[in-house]
Amino acid sequence: MPLTLASLVQHSALKLSVRAGEGRLDTPVRWAHVSELADPVPYMEGGELLLITAMKLDAEDPQEMRRYVRRLAAAGVVGIGFAVGVNYEAIPEALVEAARAEDLPLLEVPRRTPFLAISKAVSAALAADQYRAVTAGFEAQRELTRAALSADGPAELLARLAAHVHGWAALYDTSGAVVAAAPEWAARRAARLTPDVERLRERPAPASAVVGGSEDRVELQSLGTGRRARGALAVGTGAPLGTAERYAVHSAVALLTLTTERSRSLHDAESRLGAAVLRMLLDGEAEHARAVAGDLYGALLEAPFRLIVAEPALPGTAQPEGLALLADAVESAAARAGEALLVVPEPGRLVVLAADGGAAVQACTEHADALESRRGREATGPEPDELVVGLSAAAVPSGVAAAFKQADQALAVARRRGRPMVEHEDLAAGSVLPLLADEAVRAFADGTLRALREHDEKGRGDLVASLQAWLSRHGQWDAAAADLGVHRHTLRYRMRRVEEILGRSLDDPDVRMELWLALKATSSAV
Repeated sequence: MPLTLASLVQHSALKLSVRAGEGRLDTPVRWAHVSELADPVPYMEGGELLLITAMKLDAEDPQEMRRYVRRLAAAGVVGIGFAVGVNYEAIPEALVEAARAEDLPLLEVPRRTPFLAISKAVSAALAADQYRAVTAGFEAQRELTRAALSADGPAELLARLAAHVHGWAALYDTSGAVVAAAPEWAARRAARLTPDVERLRERPAPASAVVGGSEDRVELQSLGTGRRARGALAVGTGAPLGTAERYAVHSAVALLTLTTERSRSLHDAESRLGAAVLRMLLDGEAEHARAVAGDLYGALLEAPFRLIVAEPALPGTAQPEGLALLADAVESAAARAGEALLVVPEPGRLVVLAADGGAAVQACTEHADALESRRGREATGPEPDELVVGLSAAAVPSGVAAAFKQADQALAVARRRGRPMVEHEDLAAGSVLPLLADEAVRAFADGTLRALREHDEKGRGDLVASLQAWLSRHGQWDAAAADLGVHRHTLRYRMRRVEEILGRSLDDPDVRMELWLALKATSSAV
Protein backbone atom coordinates (compact mmCIF):
# COMPACT_ATOMS: atom_id res chain seq x y z
CA MET A 1 0.00 0.00 0.00
CA PRO A 2 1.43 3.44 -0.89
CA LEU A 3 2.03 5.98 1.86
CA THR A 4 -0.86 8.45 2.26
CA LEU A 5 -1.57 11.51 4.40
CA ALA A 6 -3.96 9.34 6.40
CA SER A 7 -1.05 7.01 7.22
CA LEU A 8 0.92 9.94 8.64
CA VAL A 9 -2.04 11.23 10.64
CA GLN A 10 -2.50 7.75 12.13
CA HIS A 11 1.22 7.54 13.01
CA SER A 12 1.07 7.59 16.83
CA ALA A 13 4.51 9.15 17.32
CA LEU A 14 3.89 12.17 15.10
CA LYS A 15 0.74 13.47 16.81
CA LEU A 16 -0.53 15.25 13.69
CA SER A 17 -4.04 16.71 13.50
CA VAL A 18 -6.13 17.67 10.49
CA ARG A 19 -7.36 21.26 10.10
CA ALA A 20 -8.56 21.19 6.43
CA GLY A 21 -9.00 18.81 3.48
CA GLU A 22 -10.26 15.89 5.59
CA GLY A 23 -11.78 14.25 2.52
CA ARG A 24 -8.45 14.01 0.66
CA LEU A 25 -6.26 12.24 3.19
CA ASP A 26 -6.08 9.11 0.99
CA THR A 27 -3.81 10.99 -1.44
CA PRO A 28 -0.41 9.24 -1.86
CA VAL A 29 2.65 11.10 -0.60
CA ARG A 30 5.79 10.98 -2.76
CA TRP A 31 8.03 12.98 -0.41
CA ALA A 32 8.14 15.42 2.51
CA HIS A 33 9.82 18.74 1.77
CA VAL A 34 10.69 21.66 4.06
CA SER A 35 10.62 25.14 2.53
CA GLU A 36 10.16 28.62 3.99
CA LEU A 37 10.19 30.31 0.59
CA ALA A 38 7.31 32.63 -0.17
CA ASP A 39 6.99 30.76 -3.50
CA PRO A 40 8.40 27.20 -3.36
CA VAL A 41 6.49 26.08 -6.48
CA PRO A 42 9.51 26.17 -8.85
CA TYR A 43 11.14 23.52 -6.65
CA MET A 44 8.15 21.18 -6.46
CA GLU A 45 7.59 18.08 -8.62
CA GLY A 46 4.13 17.21 -7.33
CA GLY A 47 3.09 14.73 -4.66
CA GLU A 48 4.97 16.44 -1.83
CA LEU A 49 3.85 17.19 1.75
CA LEU A 50 5.17 20.72 2.26
CA LEU A 51 6.37 21.45 5.81
CA ILE A 52 6.43 25.14 6.86
CA THR A 53 6.62 27.47 9.89
CA ALA A 54 5.55 30.57 7.88
CA MET A 55 8.82 32.31 8.69
CA LYS A 56 8.62 34.46 5.54
CA LEU A 57 4.87 34.47 5.09
CA ASP A 58 2.21 36.78 6.40
CA ALA A 59 0.00 33.84 7.30
CA GLU A 60 -2.67 36.14 8.72
CA ASP A 61 -3.25 37.93 5.38
CA PRO A 62 -6.26 36.22 3.70
CA GLN A 63 -5.42 37.47 0.21
CA GLU A 64 -1.78 36.39 0.42
CA MET A 65 -2.77 32.98 1.80
CA ARG A 66 -5.31 32.39 -0.98
CA ARG A 67 -2.64 33.07 -3.61
CA TYR A 68 -0.09 30.89 -1.76
CA VAL A 69 -2.38 27.90 -1.29
CA ARG A 70 -3.80 28.16 -4.79
CA ARG A 71 -0.33 27.96 -6.35
CA LEU A 72 0.63 24.98 -4.18
CA ALA A 73 -2.52 23.08 -5.15
CA ALA A 74 -1.95 23.81 -8.83
CA ALA A 75 1.64 22.52 -8.53
CA GLY A 76 0.41 19.17 -7.21
CA VAL A 77 1.42 19.58 -3.57
CA VAL A 78 -0.70 17.04 -1.66
CA GLY A 79 -0.76 18.80 1.69
CA ILE A 80 0.75 21.37 4.07
CA GLY A 81 2.23 20.57 7.46
CA PHE A 82 2.24 23.68 9.66
CA ALA A 83 4.44 23.70 12.78
CA VAL A 84 2.75 25.59 15.63
CA GLY A 85 4.61 27.21 18.54
CA VAL A 86 7.45 28.50 16.34
CA ASN A 87 6.36 31.68 14.53
CA TYR A 88 2.66 31.24 15.32
CA GLU A 89 1.14 29.66 18.43
CA ALA A 90 -1.73 28.34 16.28
CA ILE A 91 -2.41 28.02 12.58
CA PRO A 92 -3.76 31.42 11.43
CA GLU A 93 -7.39 31.33 10.31
CA ALA A 94 -6.43 32.96 6.98
CA LEU A 95 -4.36 29.87 6.07
CA VAL A 96 -7.03 27.48 7.34
CA GLU A 97 -9.73 29.17 5.25
CA ALA A 98 -7.52 29.24 2.15
CA ALA A 99 -6.77 25.50 2.51
CA ARG A 100 -10.47 24.72 2.95
CA ALA A 101 -11.32 26.79 -0.15
CA GLU A 102 -8.89 24.70 -2.25
CA ASP A 103 -9.75 21.45 -0.39
CA LEU A 104 -6.02 21.03 0.27
CA PRO A 105 -5.18 18.98 3.38
CA LEU A 106 -3.66 21.09 6.17
CA LEU A 107 -1.97 19.23 9.03
CA GLU A 108 -1.07 20.79 12.34
CA VAL A 109 2.40 19.74 13.53
CA PRO A 110 2.87 20.09 17.33
CA ARG A 111 5.98 21.84 18.62
CA ARG A 112 7.40 18.60 20.07
CA THR A 113 7.32 16.91 16.63
CA PRO A 114 10.34 18.00 14.54
CA PHE A 115 10.06 18.11 10.77
CA LEU A 116 12.91 15.59 10.65
CA ALA A 117 10.69 13.03 12.36
CA ILE A 118 8.05 13.47 9.64
CA SER A 119 10.68 13.23 6.90
CA LYS A 120 12.05 10.03 8.43
CA ALA A 121 8.58 8.53 8.69
CA VAL A 122 7.88 9.34 5.04
CA SER A 123 11.25 7.98 3.93
CA ALA A 124 10.84 4.76 5.92
CA ALA A 125 7.32 4.19 4.60
CA LEU A 126 8.41 4.80 1.01
CA ALA A 127 11.37 2.45 1.40
CA ALA A 128 9.11 -0.24 2.85
CA ASP A 129 6.63 0.21 0.02
CA GLN A 130 9.45 0.00 -2.54
CA TYR A 131 10.76 -3.14 -0.87
CA ARG A 132 7.30 -4.71 -0.97
CA ALA A 133 7.00 -3.77 -4.65
CA VAL A 134 10.40 -5.25 -5.52
CA THR A 135 9.65 -8.40 -3.55
CA ALA A 136 6.27 -8.73 -5.27
CA GLY A 137 7.98 -8.11 -8.60
CA PHE A 138 10.51 -10.89 -8.03
CA GLU A 139 7.73 -13.23 -6.94
CA ALA A 140 5.80 -12.32 -10.11
CA GLN A 141 8.92 -13.00 -12.17
CA ARG A 142 9.29 -16.47 -10.65
CA GLU A 143 5.62 -17.21 -11.14
CA LEU A 144 5.63 -15.99 -14.75
CA THR A 145 8.78 -18.01 -15.50
CA ARG A 146 7.10 -21.16 -14.21
CA ALA A 147 4.07 -20.33 -16.34
CA ALA A 148 6.20 -19.80 -19.47
CA LEU A 149 7.79 -23.23 -18.96
CA SER A 150 4.45 -24.97 -18.43
CA ALA A 151 2.62 -26.99 -21.05
CA ASP A 152 0.31 -24.07 -21.87
CA GLY A 153 3.26 -21.67 -22.22
CA PRO A 154 2.22 -18.14 -23.32
CA ALA A 155 -1.45 -18.71 -22.50
CA GLU A 156 -0.67 -19.55 -18.86
CA LEU A 157 1.79 -16.66 -18.66
CA LEU A 158 -0.90 -14.22 -19.82
CA ALA A 159 -3.34 -15.56 -17.22
CA ARG A 160 -0.82 -15.04 -14.40
CA LEU A 161 0.12 -11.59 -15.70
CA ALA A 162 -3.53 -10.48 -15.89
CA ALA A 163 -4.00 -11.55 -12.27
CA HIS A 164 -0.90 -9.63 -11.14
CA VAL A 165 -1.95 -6.35 -12.76
CA HIS A 166 -5.64 -6.78 -11.86
CA GLY A 167 -6.57 -6.33 -15.52
CA TRP A 168 -6.16 -8.21 -18.78
CA ALA A 169 -3.35 -9.23 -21.12
CA ALA A 170 -3.14 -10.26 -24.77
CA LEU A 171 -0.46 -11.55 -27.13
CA TYR A 172 -0.30 -10.58 -30.83
CA ASP A 173 1.60 -12.26 -33.63
CA THR A 174 3.65 -10.48 -36.29
CA SER A 175 0.56 -9.73 -38.38
CA GLY A 176 -1.21 -7.97 -35.50
CA ALA A 177 -3.69 -10.79 -34.90
CA VAL A 178 -4.56 -11.84 -31.34
CA VAL A 179 -2.91 -15.17 -30.51
CA ALA A 180 -4.09 -15.50 -26.88
CA ALA A 181 -5.77 -13.38 -24.24
CA ALA A 182 -6.63 -13.59 -20.54
CA PRO A 183 -9.33 -13.53 -19.34
CA GLU A 184 -11.17 -14.89 -22.39
CA TRP A 185 -13.39 -11.82 -22.75
CA ALA A 186 -10.27 -9.70 -23.32
CA ALA A 187 -9.80 -11.20 -26.82
CA ARG A 188 -12.55 -8.93 -28.21
CA ARG A 189 -11.08 -5.88 -26.49
CA ALA A 190 -7.59 -6.74 -27.74
CA ALA A 191 -8.79 -7.26 -31.34
CA ARG A 192 -9.96 -3.64 -31.49
CA LEU A 193 -6.36 -2.53 -30.89
CA THR A 194 -4.92 -4.27 -33.97
CA PRO A 195 -4.40 -0.93 -35.84
CA ASP A 196 -2.38 0.36 -32.87
CA VAL A 197 -0.33 -2.84 -32.84
CA GLU A 198 0.35 -2.48 -36.57
CA ARG A 199 1.61 1.08 -36.03
CA LEU A 200 3.84 -0.14 -33.19
CA ARG A 201 5.20 -2.87 -35.46
CA GLU A 202 6.45 -0.22 -37.90
CA ARG A 203 8.81 1.14 -35.23
CA PRO A 204 12.17 -0.55 -34.47
CA ALA A 205 11.95 -2.96 -31.54
CA PRO A 206 11.82 -2.54 -28.60
CA ALA A 207 9.01 -0.01 -28.70
CA SER A 208 6.03 0.80 -26.49
CA ALA A 209 2.88 2.91 -26.57
CA VAL A 210 -0.01 3.77 -24.28
CA VAL A 211 -3.47 3.66 -25.87
CA GLY A 212 -7.06 3.27 -24.77
CA GLY A 213 -9.92 5.49 -23.80
CA SER A 214 -12.71 5.51 -21.26
CA GLU A 215 -12.70 1.70 -20.92
CA ASP A 216 -9.16 1.22 -19.66
CA ARG A 217 -5.53 2.17 -20.03
CA VAL A 218 -3.57 -0.16 -22.31
CA GLU A 219 0.19 -0.44 -22.58
CA LEU A 220 1.56 -2.03 -25.77
CA GLN A 221 5.05 -3.53 -25.78
CA SER A 222 6.78 -4.90 -28.88
CA LEU A 223 8.50 -8.28 -28.64
CA GLY A 224 11.81 -9.13 -30.27
CA THR A 225 15.45 -8.09 -30.27
CA GLY A 226 15.88 -7.36 -33.97
CA ARG A 227 14.86 -4.33 -36.00
CA ARG A 228 11.44 -5.87 -36.72
CA ALA A 229 9.04 -6.74 -33.92
CA ARG A 230 8.10 -10.43 -33.71
CA GLY A 231 4.87 -9.74 -31.88
CA ALA A 232 3.36 -7.51 -29.20
CA LEU A 233 2.01 -7.68 -25.67
CA ALA A 234 -0.98 -5.61 -24.52
CA VAL A 235 -1.73 -5.02 -20.84
CA GLY A 236 -5.00 -3.33 -19.92
CA THR A 237 -5.63 -1.84 -16.47
CA GLY A 238 -7.93 0.69 -14.87
CA ALA A 239 -5.05 2.91 -13.72
CA PRO A 240 -1.32 3.43 -14.43
CA LEU A 241 0.87 0.51 -13.43
CA GLY A 242 2.53 0.53 -10.01
CA THR A 243 6.09 -0.58 -9.32
CA ALA A 244 5.20 -4.23 -8.68
CA GLU A 245 2.93 -4.38 -11.72
CA ARG A 246 5.62 -2.88 -13.92
CA TYR A 247 8.13 -5.49 -12.73
CA ALA A 248 5.62 -8.16 -13.76
CA VAL A 249 5.08 -6.60 -17.21
CA HIS A 250 8.82 -6.27 -17.85
CA SER A 251 9.31 -9.89 -16.85
CA ALA A 252 6.53 -10.98 -19.19
CA VAL A 253 8.07 -9.01 -22.07
CA ALA A 254 11.47 -10.61 -21.46
CA LEU A 255 10.02 -14.12 -21.27
CA LEU A 256 7.83 -13.69 -24.35
CA THR A 257 10.73 -12.16 -26.28
CA LEU A 258 12.92 -15.12 -25.32
CA THR A 259 10.18 -17.49 -26.44
CA THR A 260 9.74 -15.56 -29.68
CA GLU A 261 13.46 -15.51 -30.49
CA ARG A 262 13.73 -19.19 -29.68
CA SER A 263 10.79 -19.84 -31.98
CA ARG A 264 12.50 -17.73 -34.66
CA SER A 265 15.63 -19.88 -34.45
CA LEU A 266 13.50 -23.00 -34.84
CA HIS A 267 11.66 -21.28 -37.68
CA ASP A 268 14.95 -20.58 -39.49
CA ALA A 269 15.92 -24.23 -39.17
CA GLU A 270 12.51 -25.25 -40.50
CA SER A 271 12.97 -22.86 -43.43
CA ARG A 272 16.26 -24.53 -44.36
CA LEU A 273 14.56 -27.92 -44.19
CA GLY A 274 11.67 -26.56 -46.26
CA ALA A 275 14.08 -25.31 -48.91
CA ALA A 276 15.58 -28.80 -49.16
CA VAL A 277 12.11 -30.37 -49.47
CA LEU A 278 11.17 -27.89 -52.20
CA ARG A 279 14.38 -28.60 -54.13
CA MET A 280 13.66 -32.34 -54.03
CA LEU A 281 10.11 -31.77 -55.27
CA LEU A 282 11.36 -29.59 -58.13
CA ASP A 283 13.89 -32.29 -59.05
CA GLY A 284 11.10 -34.86 -59.24
CA GLU A 285 12.15 -36.71 -56.07
CA ALA A 286 8.71 -36.72 -54.44
CA GLU A 287 9.30 -39.82 -52.31
CA HIS A 288 12.58 -38.48 -50.91
CA ALA A 289 10.84 -35.17 -50.22
CA ARG A 290 8.11 -36.95 -48.26
CA ALA A 291 10.73 -38.81 -46.20
CA VAL A 292 12.60 -35.61 -45.36
CA ALA A 293 9.41 -33.64 -44.69
CA GLY A 294 8.38 -36.04 -41.92
CA ASP A 295 5.80 -34.73 -39.49
CA LEU A 296 6.73 -31.11 -40.18
CA TYR A 297 5.51 -30.88 -43.79
CA GLY A 298 4.16 -34.38 -44.39
CA ALA A 299 0.51 -33.37 -43.96
CA LEU A 300 0.96 -30.62 -46.55
CA LEU A 301 2.19 -33.11 -49.15
CA GLU A 302 -0.68 -35.54 -48.59
CA ALA A 303 -3.35 -33.21 -50.03
CA PRO A 304 -3.53 -30.82 -52.99
CA PHE A 305 -1.60 -27.62 -52.41
CA ARG A 306 -0.87 -24.36 -54.21
CA LEU A 307 2.51 -22.88 -54.99
CA ILE A 308 2.83 -19.12 -54.42
CA VAL A 309 5.64 -16.95 -55.78
CA ALA A 310 5.99 -13.30 -54.69
CA GLU A 311 8.41 -10.62 -55.89
CA PRO A 312 8.64 -6.80 -55.68
CA ALA A 313 6.05 -5.16 -57.93
CA LEU A 314 8.65 -2.86 -59.50
CA PRO A 315 11.47 -4.80 -61.24
CA GLY A 316 14.95 -4.15 -59.94
CA THR A 317 13.85 -3.19 -56.42
CA ALA A 318 14.74 -5.26 -53.39
CA GLN A 319 11.98 -5.29 -50.79
CA PRO A 320 12.99 -7.73 -48.03
CA GLU A 321 10.65 -5.95 -45.63
CA GLY A 322 7.61 -6.46 -47.88
CA LEU A 323 8.51 -10.10 -48.50
CA ALA A 324 8.99 -10.67 -44.76
CA LEU A 325 5.63 -9.09 -43.98
CA LEU A 326 3.90 -11.35 -46.51
CA ALA A 327 5.68 -14.36 -45.03
CA ASP A 328 4.50 -13.33 -41.57
CA ALA A 329 0.94 -12.89 -42.81
CA VAL A 330 0.66 -16.34 -44.42
CA GLU A 331 2.45 -18.03 -41.50
CA SER A 332 0.12 -16.38 -38.98
CA ALA A 333 -2.96 -17.34 -40.99
CA ALA A 334 -1.80 -20.95 -41.32
CA ALA A 335 -0.91 -21.15 -37.62
CA ARG A 336 -4.34 -19.90 -36.56
CA ALA A 337 -5.98 -22.48 -38.83
CA GLY A 338 -3.66 -25.30 -37.75
CA GLU A 339 -2.39 -25.81 -41.31
CA ALA A 340 1.03 -27.01 -42.40
CA LEU A 341 2.93 -24.46 -44.48
CA LEU A 342 6.24 -24.48 -46.33
CA VAL A 343 7.87 -21.04 -46.69
CA VAL A 344 11.15 -20.62 -48.57
CA PRO A 345 12.64 -17.10 -48.64
CA GLU A 346 14.95 -16.58 -51.62
CA PRO A 347 16.96 -13.51 -52.65
CA GLY A 348 14.41 -11.05 -54.03
CA ARG A 349 11.47 -13.45 -53.88
CA LEU A 350 9.36 -15.66 -51.65
CA VAL A 351 8.17 -19.19 -52.46
CA VAL A 352 5.33 -20.76 -50.48
CA LEU A 353 3.61 -24.15 -50.56
CA ALA A 354 0.18 -23.81 -48.93
CA ALA A 355 -2.86 -26.03 -48.62
CA ASP A 356 -5.31 -25.60 -51.50
CA GLY A 357 -8.25 -23.55 -50.27
CA GLY A 358 -6.55 -22.95 -46.91
CA ALA A 359 -6.05 -19.88 -44.73
CA ALA A 360 -2.62 -19.00 -46.15
CA VAL A 361 -3.95 -18.80 -49.71
CA GLN A 362 -6.89 -16.79 -48.42
CA ALA A 363 -4.48 -14.38 -46.69
CA CYS A 364 -2.71 -13.78 -50.03
CA THR A 365 -6.04 -13.18 -51.76
CA GLU A 366 -7.19 -10.72 -49.09
CA HIS A 367 -3.87 -8.89 -49.31
CA ALA A 368 -4.25 -8.56 -53.08
CA ASP A 369 -7.92 -7.49 -52.86
CA ALA A 370 -7.07 -4.77 -50.36
CA LEU A 371 -4.23 -3.51 -52.54
CA GLU A 372 -6.40 -3.57 -55.67
CA SER A 373 -9.11 -1.63 -53.85
CA ARG A 374 -6.63 0.98 -52.66
CA ARG A 375 -5.17 1.42 -56.13
CA GLY A 376 -8.67 1.82 -57.53
CA ARG A 377 -9.56 4.53 -55.03
CA GLU A 378 -6.29 6.40 -55.48
CA ALA A 379 -5.92 5.69 -59.23
CA THR A 380 -2.24 4.84 -58.78
CA GLY A 381 0.13 2.14 -59.91
CA PRO A 382 2.27 -0.06 -57.67
CA GLU A 383 4.27 1.62 -54.91
CA PRO A 384 8.00 0.79 -54.46
CA ASP A 385 7.26 -1.31 -51.36
CA GLU A 386 4.48 -3.41 -52.91
CA LEU A 387 4.64 -7.02 -54.05
CA VAL A 388 3.26 -8.93 -56.99
CA VAL A 389 2.10 -12.52 -56.50
CA GLY A 390 1.60 -15.49 -58.80
CA LEU A 391 -0.54 -18.46 -57.71
CA SER A 392 -0.42 -21.89 -59.34
CA ALA A 393 -3.29 -24.28 -59.87
CA ALA A 394 -3.79 -27.05 -57.29
CA ALA A 395 -0.93 -29.55 -57.45
CA VAL A 396 0.42 -32.76 -55.87
CA PRO A 397 4.08 -33.57 -55.07
CA SER A 398 4.74 -35.12 -58.48
CA GLY A 399 3.57 -31.90 -60.19
CA VAL A 400 5.55 -29.29 -58.24
CA ALA A 401 7.82 -28.41 -61.17
CA ALA A 402 4.79 -27.66 -63.35
CA ALA A 403 3.14 -25.73 -60.51
CA PHE A 404 6.28 -23.65 -60.03
CA LYS A 405 6.22 -22.76 -63.73
CA GLN A 406 2.53 -21.89 -63.49
CA ALA A 407 3.13 -19.57 -60.53
CA ASP A 408 6.01 -17.89 -62.37
CA GLN A 409 3.82 -17.40 -65.44
CA ALA A 410 0.98 -15.99 -63.36
CA LEU A 411 3.41 -13.62 -61.63
CA ALA A 412 4.74 -12.37 -64.98
CA VAL A 413 1.20 -11.71 -66.18
CA ALA A 414 0.32 -9.95 -62.92
CA ARG A 415 3.32 -7.67 -63.33
CA ARG A 416 2.46 -6.96 -66.97
CA ARG A 417 -1.17 -6.16 -66.15
CA GLY A 418 -0.33 -4.11 -63.06
CA ARG A 419 -2.27 -6.52 -60.83
CA PRO A 420 -1.26 -7.44 -57.25
CA MET A 421 -2.00 -11.13 -57.83
CA VAL A 422 -2.97 -13.44 -60.68
CA GLU A 423 -4.01 -17.10 -60.43
CA HIS A 424 -2.87 -19.43 -63.18
CA GLU A 425 -6.37 -20.92 -63.37
CA ASP A 426 -7.70 -17.49 -64.39
CA LEU A 427 -5.29 -17.47 -67.32
CA ALA A 428 -6.38 -20.91 -68.47
CA ALA A 429 -10.06 -19.97 -68.25
CA GLY A 430 -9.73 -16.56 -69.87
CA SER A 431 -8.68 -15.16 -73.21
CA VAL A 432 -5.14 -14.93 -74.58
CA LEU A 433 -5.81 -11.42 -75.90
CA PRO A 434 -5.03 -9.55 -72.66
CA LEU A 435 -1.58 -11.13 -72.81
CA LEU A 436 -0.90 -9.07 -75.93
CA ALA A 437 -0.88 -5.88 -73.85
CA ASP A 438 2.90 -5.92 -73.72
CA GLU A 439 5.31 -3.38 -75.20
CA ALA A 440 7.44 -6.04 -76.85
CA VAL A 441 4.40 -7.62 -78.52
CA ARG A 442 3.16 -4.23 -79.68
CA ALA A 443 6.57 -3.35 -81.06
CA PHE A 444 6.54 -6.62 -83.06
CA ALA A 445 3.02 -5.87 -84.29
CA ASP A 446 3.91 -2.33 -85.36
CA GLY A 447 6.93 -3.61 -87.26
CA THR A 448 4.90 -6.35 -88.96
CA LEU A 449 2.16 -4.01 -90.19
CA ARG A 450 4.22 -0.88 -90.79
CA ALA A 451 4.64 -1.42 -94.56
CA LEU A 452 0.90 -2.00 -95.03
CA ARG A 453 -0.02 1.10 -93.00
CA GLU A 454 2.45 3.24 -94.96
CA HIS A 455 0.91 1.95 -98.21
CA ASP A 456 -2.61 2.89 -97.00
CA GLU A 457 -1.49 6.33 -95.82
CA LYS A 458 -0.38 7.15 -99.39
CA GLY A 459 -3.93 6.50 -100.60
CA ARG A 460 -3.16 3.33 -102.54
CA GLY A 461 -5.88 1.15 -101.01
CA ASP A 462 -7.22 -0.03 -97.68
CA LEU A 463 -4.97 -3.06 -97.23
CA VAL A 464 -5.00 -3.24 -93.37
CA ALA A 465 -8.80 -3.19 -93.10
CA SER A 466 -9.09 -5.67 -95.97
CA LEU A 467 -6.61 -8.04 -94.32
CA GLN A 468 -8.49 -7.84 -91.03
CA ALA A 469 -11.84 -8.55 -92.69
CA TRP A 470 -10.45 -11.45 -94.70
CA LEU A 471 -8.77 -13.04 -91.64
CA SER A 472 -11.87 -12.57 -89.48
CA ARG A 473 -13.90 -14.44 -92.15
CA HIS A 474 -11.33 -17.28 -92.25
CA GLY A 475 -10.42 -16.48 -95.89
CA GLN A 476 -14.01 -16.58 -97.21
CA TRP A 477 -13.87 -14.12 -100.13
CA ASP A 478 -17.57 -13.41 -100.60
CA ALA A 479 -18.29 -12.84 -96.88
CA ALA A 480 -15.21 -10.66 -96.36
CA ALA A 481 -15.93 -8.62 -99.52
CA ALA A 482 -19.52 -8.08 -98.34
CA ASP A 483 -18.22 -6.82 -94.97
CA LEU A 484 -16.00 -4.33 -96.82
CA GLY A 485 -18.61 -3.37 -99.40
CA VAL A 486 -16.30 -4.26 -102.34
CA HIS A 487 -16.27 -6.87 -105.10
CA ARG A 488 -14.54 -10.13 -104.28
CA HIS A 489 -12.12 -9.57 -107.21
CA THR A 490 -11.08 -6.28 -105.59
CA LEU A 491 -10.45 -8.10 -102.31
CA ARG A 492 -8.40 -10.78 -104.11
CA TYR A 493 -6.26 -8.05 -105.69
CA ARG A 494 -5.69 -6.42 -102.30
CA MET A 495 -4.61 -9.70 -100.69
CA ARG A 496 -2.08 -10.28 -103.51
CA ARG A 497 -0.71 -6.76 -102.77
CA VAL A 498 -0.44 -7.69 -99.07
CA GLU A 499 1.63 -10.76 -99.99
CA GLU A 500 3.82 -8.71 -102.34
CA ILE A 501 4.46 -5.94 -99.78
CA LEU A 502 5.13 -8.30 -96.87
CA GLY A 503 6.97 -10.89 -98.93
CA ARG A 504 4.99 -13.65 -97.22
CA SER A 505 2.31 -16.09 -98.35
CA LEU A 506 -1.16 -15.95 -96.83
CA ASP A 507 -1.49 -19.68 -97.52
CA ASP A 508 0.90 -20.25 -94.56
CA PRO A 509 -1.20 -20.71 -91.34
CA ASP A 510 1.67 -19.36 -89.21
CA VAL A 511 1.70 -16.16 -91.26
CA ARG A 512 -2.06 -15.77 -90.90
CA MET A 513 -1.80 -16.32 -87.14
CA GLU A 514 1.00 -13.75 -86.72
CA LEU A 515 -0.87 -11.16 -88.79
CA TRP A 516 -4.09 -11.70 -86.83
CA LEU A 517 -2.30 -11.32 -83.48
CA ALA A 518 -0.49 -8.23 -84.77
CA LEU A 519 -3.83 -6.69 -85.74
CA LYS A 520 -5.31 -7.50 -82.32
CA ALA A 521 -2.26 -6.20 -80.45
CA THR A 522 -2.45 -2.83 -82.18
CA SER A 523 -6.21 -2.43 -82.07
CA SER A 524 -7.94 -0.23 -79.51
CA ALA A 525 -9.70 -3.28 -78.03
CA VAL A 526 -6.52 -4.57 -76.42
